[in-house]
Amino acid sequence: MYHRLEEILIQQKENIEKVLESGYLEKVSQAVDVQVAALKNGNKILIAGNGGSAADAQHFTGELVGRFLKERKGFPAIALTTDTSVMTSVGNDYGFDEIFARQVEALGSVGDVFIGISTSGNSENIIRAVKKAREMGLTTICLAGMDGGRLKGLCDYEMTVPLQETPRIQEFHTMTVHMICELAEEKL
Repeated sequence: MYHRLEEILIQQKENIEKVLESGYLEKVSQAVDVQVAALKNGNKILIAGNGGSAADAQHFTGELVGRFLKERKGFPAIALTTDTSVMTSVGNDYGFDEIFARQVEALGSVGDVFIGISTSGNSENIIRAVKKAREMGLTTICLAGMDGGRLKGLCDYEMTVPLQETPRIQEFHTMTVHMICELAEEKL
């Protein structure tokens, strides 16, 4: 068991090098700037994902509304994954693929930022939410993995972890959330 654990950490070290070489950090920096500008202008951030990415959306929102490292006022952010009554009513009436797009339509405003998190980049409900957000004038950011999937080319800003294994992609997504929160706190 120890050797397998050691292999995972060695693989992650190699993954870090691969991500660094891909230009990922430049994209994260751009995403930070866009979110900071929106928050400075009094706008909010809407975040959505499925499964582990739903947990990432909630984690991200918690760090923005609460705090990350510094005492500060809360930043306006909403995880679209937390209201089960809304999600189940929209899912029942319109289908699961619409659960986030409908919330973007109801809660989003021009100048807001929508962040869609999808490990594969192929989550239909995230794709539809991105399209709705763009239609409404929100800035869109995608946090994906692999080759970006069907989200590739749909978002204003794309942060794609160029790895293939879901757990390793999700680990980078968590690290990305932390980097964004830390830099946002520094800039604001």
